[in-house]
Formats: sequence, structure tokens, C-alpha cells
Amino acid sequence: MFTANDVKALREKTGAGMLDCKKALDETKGDMDAAVDYLREKGIAKAAKKESRIAAEGLTDILVDGNKAVIVEVNSETDFVAKNEEFKKFITTVAETILKSNAKTMDEALNLQTDNGTINEYLVNLVAKIGEKISFRRFELVEKTDSEVFGCYSHMGGRISVLTVIEGSNEDVARDVSMHVAAMNPSYLNRDEVPAEVIEHEKGIIKEQAMNEGKPADIAEKMVAGRINKFYKEVCLLEQAFVKDPDLSVEAFVKNNGGTIKSMIRYEVGEGIEKRQENFADEVMSQING
Repeated sequence: MFTANDVKALREKTGAGMLDCKKALDETKGDMDAAVDYLREKGIAKAAKKESRIAAEGLTDILVDGNKAVIVEVNSETDFVAKNEEFKKFITTVAETILKSNAKTMDEALNLQTDNGTINEYLVNLVAKIGEKISFRRFELVEKTDSEVFGCYSHMGGRISVLTVIEGSNEDVARDVSMHVAAMNPSYLNRDEVPAEVIEHEKGIIKEQAMNEGKPADIAEKMVAGRINKFYKEVCLLEQAFVKDPDLSVEAFVKNNGGTIKSMIRYEVGEGIEKRQENFADEVMSQING
């Protein structure tokens, strides 16, 4: 038998997760060396050691089946791996598997079965095979009604993907809206979605700008209302000038085509991930000298 300390020691030695370490010790009847080999053979130890690396490249993807659609993002360390056929096959499998499910959380998604084991097992084995950190970062499963249409658009081979849902109208209009979202990157659908603290922060900046221009405090206060409307037009999809016809707002464009925008999701590879800045020449030299 083995103890909790044995699990802890194996985890420290291999960097594998607690449950994987426990399973390895179960399988090897507590033999530490055999458990290390077990994890290495499964590719788990190798994958775990890469967890500290930064994976900010990769791909996004969208799949639709009837009234269900899924948008996913899978990251890699390098753009080179993102172009690898094995990597592309993985992200397609992830999207197809989730689309057939009702998964709501990442844990539920990772435990879905594929032809290569669970999504998590498939991921671990892919990391071991490719030799680079790969991260299944996020997904969203969306369902629509029969009176709604999906707008799907992928840019730069999956660098950016957008999924919109529009009530009424048609898929061409919905796709145009998704193309606009890809290009203009609105933060919110409408004013109601903008958090109160964001508005207050922006108002504070606008007031400070007006006072720096020499305006009295009371005049600066009045200027806030006008300038905050300009802010809404920059960050809210419905109020943005439509890229294909800047004389129209996006809301007006859709309304003129008999529709209403219900939702939008925009994934851009690596957004929000702090990318490590490295000098390639220095990295090569460090490996030679090491």
C-alpha cells in the first residue's frame, strides 16, 4: 500500500496531477520507480512538466449542427504546431465531441469520450507526441430556436472566430455581423451589458480630460453625458458603425433586414494570455552554452 505522502512525493517528482499520481501508485502497487515509469509511458509526466510554459498560439474553431453550435479555442506554444495536422485533428475532434454533448463546464468537456480516450487523455497523449504544451482553453455550446440563425465567421485560418445568433433575417446577414465583430472587436452587445464600474471609470476619465482642457467643473460634468455616448458607440456592437456601411449602426443594418441580434461570442487566439517575450538568438545560444 501507499500513503498520501507517497502521492505527494510522486507528484513533486513528475509534476503530474494528484489523481494521476494516485492511479499510477494503484497500478504499480505503491512501487515509486514503477509509478514514475507508468506516468512517463502514459505521457503524463512529460505533459505535466510543460504546464509552466506559456501557450498563446493555436486555433479557434466553430461547428454547427442544426440548432446547436460550438466555438472552441485550443492553444499551443508555437504557431508552427498550430499548423500541424495532428493539432488540427485534435481541435476538430474536441469541437465535434462537445457538439454532440450537453457539456457546460470544462471538467465535463474534458471527460467526454472520443476515439482516443477522453478529451483530457487525448490531450495528454498529444502533448507527449508533439513535445509542446497544448491547452484546451475554452468553449461555449450555443443553442438557438428555429426562428433564429447562426452567423459563423473565421478569420486568418482560425486566428479569430465569431459566433452570433440573430432572431429573424438570414444567415448572410448574420455572417456579415460576425465579420464586423471579428474586425471591430466590440466588448459588449449593448449598453445593458456594460458593467456599472466600467461606466463610472470612463466617466471619471472623461471628466478629468475636460478639466485638463481648462473647463470648469460644472461644464466638465455636462460634457460627460455627450462623451459617454461616444464611448458606447465604440464598445457596444449594436451602436458601432457597420463596417460595410458606416452610415448605419450594426443594429440598424440588422433591423433593416428584419432581424434582431441576440448574442455574440468572439474568440481570438491567445487574447488575455501574457506572452513571454524572448529573443530567439539568445534562446538558441543559451541551449548551446547549456
